[in-house]
Amino acid sequence: MKAIPYGRQHVTDKDIAAVVEVLKSDFLTQGPKVQEFEEAFARYVGCQHAIAVSNGTAALHLSAIALGVRSNTKVLTTPISFAATANCIQYCGGQVDFIDIDPASMTIDIDALEQKLATTPKNTYSGVIPIDFAGLPVDMARIKTIADKYGLWILEDSCHAPGGYFSDQTGTKYFCGSGSFADLAIFSFHPVKHIATGEGGMITTNSKELSDKLKMLRTHGITKDPKHMAGNDGGWYYEMHQLGYNYRLTDIQAALGISQLTRADENLKKRKLIAERYDDSFKGLPIKKQKSSEGHAYHLYVIEVERRKELYDAMKRQNIFCQVHYIPIHTLPFYQSHGWKKGDFPVSEEYYKKCLSLPMYPTLQRDEQDYVIQCVKEHFDA
Repeated sequence: MKAIPYGRQHVTDKDIAAVVEVLKSDFLTQGPKVQEFEEAFARYVGCQHAIAVSNGTAALHLSAIALGVRSNTKVLTTPISFAATANCIQYCGGQVDFIDIDPASMTIDIDALEQKLATTPKNTYSGVIPIDFAGLPVDMARIKTIADKYGLWILEDSCHAPGGYFSDQTGTKYFCGSGSFADLAIFSFHPVKHIATGEGGMITTNSKELSDKLKMLRTHGITKDPKHMAGNDGGWYYEMHQLGYNYRLTDIQAALGISQLTRADENLKKRKLIAERYDDSFKGLPIKKQKSSEGHAYHLYVIEVERRKELYDAMKRQNIFCQVHYIPIHTLPFYQSHGWKKGDFPVSEEYYKKCLSLPMYPTLQRDEQDYVIQCVKEHFDA
C-alpha cells in the first residue's frame, strides 16, 4: 500500500487551468482574482465582508490588531489549537489566558468559560477566541450571550470548519464565519485544509469598519482611497495611516482558491461519509471519538486511545502517517517561560496523551480507508 498521510491536497486539471490563466494575465500579485475570491467566499459562509490574506496566522495577527489588542489586553482561548491561535495575542503585546476543553467536544468548555468570567474582576478580559476544532462548530450563540454579558469581542478560529454549521433551538443554521455572532472569524487555506491555495487565509466579518481597517492593515497601512486621504498630489499618491504589514494574497493563489471553492460542498459530503465509515467500523473498540453534529466539517477525524504512541508507531510501520492535534499550547517551552505549567489544564493534557488524527481527506479511497481501519483493529487485537 502506498503512503497514506493524515491529510492531503487535491489539485485538479481545472485548478491548474485557473492558475495558468492568471499566469498569462496582467496580474500575478493582488489583483481582480483576489476580490473575486473574497466575494465568492463571503457568499459561501454567508457573511458581508471577506478579506484575503497571506495565511491563517496573518489572519489571526491582523484580527488581533483590528480588535485593539495591546499590552494591557488579556484574551481567553483554549490550549488545544495550533500555537498561532495564542501567538497572535503575543504579537500585539497582549496576554493569553486559557480555558480547558470540554472532553466530549474537544472545543472550549463553555461552562468553564462562564465560570471563569463570573469569578474574575470585571473588565479583566477583552476577548475570547473559540476554535471550531477538527471541524466541529462551537455553540457560538451561547458564546455570544456570555461575551455580551461580560463585554468581550469574539474572534472565531474557523480554520478547520469552512462549510461547517450549527443550528440554534429554532433550527436556524449558522455557518462558521458567517459573522452572525463573532466580530471576526478566520480561515486557513493550507494544503491539508478544505480549500488549498498553498498558503493563504481569509478573515470574515459583518462589520464594514473592521473590513476597511483590515484591508488597510494587510497592505502596510497604506491607502489610495480618496475618501480616506488628507490630500492628493496626483494619480501616484498614497498615504500610510497606520503601521501595517505585507500580508496580501496573490491572484495566483486566489485563482486556485476560487476553483477549489466550486467543489467545497462535494468534498464536505465525502469527508462526512469517511467519518461515518470510521464510526461504524470502530463500534465496540476501546476508542473514544469526538462528539459529532450534523454540521461537523471533518477537517480531522480524531480518536482517543490508550497506548497512543504504540498505535502511532504501528500505523507508521504500515505506511500510514497519522498526526497528533495538538500539543497543549500552555505546555510549550515558550508558554512555560511565561508562567504556565503542566497540570494547569488537566482535560487538555489528558486528551493530548491519547489523541490521534486518522487519515481524513476527500480523495481517500475506500480500499485505503479499509486498510487504515484494519490496521487500527489489528492494534487492539495484538
